[in-house]
This record gives sequence, C-alpha cells and structure tokens, in this order.
Amino acid sequence: MAEAHCPASCGELLQGWILGGEKLVSCPINWFSYVSVTEDVPLGLERPRMRQMLERVLKHLDIVPEATGMLRIEYDSTIPVGKGLASSTADIAATAQATARFYGHELSPETLAALCVSVEPTDSTFFSSLTLFDHQTAGTQISLGWAPDLKILLLESPDIVLTEDFHKRDRRAALLARETQLEQAWQYLSTACEQQSPQRLGEAATLSAIASQDLLPKHGFNELLELAEQNKIYGLNVAHSGSVIGLIYDDTQHDKDFIYDWIQHHQLDKFYPQVHEVCMTPGGVR
Repeated sequence: MAEAHCPASCGELLQGWILGGEKLVSCPINWFSYVSVTEDVPLGLERPRMRQMLERVLKHLDIVPEATGMLRIEYDSTIPVGKGLASSTADIAATAQATARFYGHELSPETLAALCVSVEPTDSTFFSSLTLFDHQTAGTQISLGWAPDLKILLLESPDIVLTEDFHKRDRRAALLARETQLEQAWQYLSTACEQQSPQRLGEAATLSAIASQDLLPKHGFNELLELAEQNKIYGLNVAHSGSVIGLIYDDTQHDKDFIYDWIQHHQLDKFYPQVHEVCMTPGGVR
C-alpha cells in the first residue's frame, strides 16, 4: 500500500488577471484528502478524475496502462465538494503521489502541477509555500516563500458552484476590467510575503475578494467587509469560483467571539449555516 494526503484550500487569496493572464494564489488549510493505492480489484467508489489521474501517472512512469485494472484507489475526505475548497485538487494530487509511491517514486510539485492541469484547472495547494500559479496551464509558478500560520473562520454556504462550468464562462473582459485592482493586490501580497505581514496579506486578499464580487457575488459580503474595515480581522478571502468566504484573523490580536456575534447580529448564519475553525497550513502533498 502507498498513501498520500493533500490539503484543501479556503478559496483563494488572489485570483484574477495578473502578469498577463488569469492566475491564482491558493490558501491551503488543515483539511485534507487522504488517498491510498493498493494492488487489488478497483472498488468503483472513487471520486471523479481519481482513476484518470492514476492512469496519467502510469503513463508518466512508463508503466503499462493495463496495470490500472490491478490497482485499487481508496480515499477518506470530508472536504465539501462544489464550494471552492479545492476538494478535487486535493483528491487528484494525493492520488498522483500515492500512485507514484506505490511504484517507488516521488513526484515533485512541478510534476504534480503538470499532471493536475492536464486533468482540470487546478489549485496551487501542492506547493509548500504560497505560490502564484497559472491554474489552467501551469506555465506560471512563482513561489512567494511564505506559509502563513493564521486562523480562518470558514463560512460555508449551501450553494454549489461547479468549477468546470465556471471556467467555461467567457470572463476575459470582466477579468481585464479588474486588472488594475489585481495588480495592486499582487503587489500587496508580494510585500506581505517579503515582510511576513498578516495585515498586508489580509489587505491583498480583501482587495481580490472585492474585485471578485461582481463576477460571483457572495451573500452578506458588505457586512463581512466591514469587519475588515474596522480592523476586527486581518481581511477576508473568497472562493473566486465557489461559495465560501474566509475571515482571516489571529486569536491573539482579534476577538473571535466578537466575530461570531457579528455574524449572528447581521443574520449571516442564514447564508452560512456552517462555520469551520481552520488554520492556514503549508501546502504540499504529504
């Protein structure tokens, strides 16, 4: 048996038209998809694209394709699907690494990136530090050299957004119209990582979230934005192709109970009935 696990992402810290094309910076959190590969009959209880990824890895390793019929994929993941939490990336990246390990190999993040984007648009959660990533081609991979240790209140909406359908929409004009905002957000995030500044990171994520609001509106966004404007949190980030919102904070600097009270006072729990307390974590397939 070979095993691997990959983190989810609380939406993105940035996503939009940056450096000449659409790119993103994922927000890895301590919520994982665990995958094992064993020599056995396939169960057929696999999440979408897992088998496809296994077959891509067999090809990459020059192993006969018929081997797929002798390999069983099993997984354990509670990451919600269709919310913008990078559940699919976690699944297929962990599947890729588990398959490679079964044959005694270890895939680099760069190889994982190439394999994953060959299957679908992909988050950058398999890089150890925050990384600006071209999620459709893997052509851009700019490491920012920082893996922040910050808390997030993850607000989960019941709304489902299918990432594949979202990326089929013609969003080029809308993305270009927000290029200036995203360029500023990118500069803020670059500075945040150089200085390891949570405040600047929050500003970058919030600016990207504001730019995303016209493309995929989030319920109660203005009420949550006010939390950041009053310095009650570092900032907020959103799933740019999903429905979750993250409130970025530090429990030594911010009052978590106040944030919960704010959510209830503004009746935002009707839009976000589930709130998860998570932490940002280094990315990478373990």
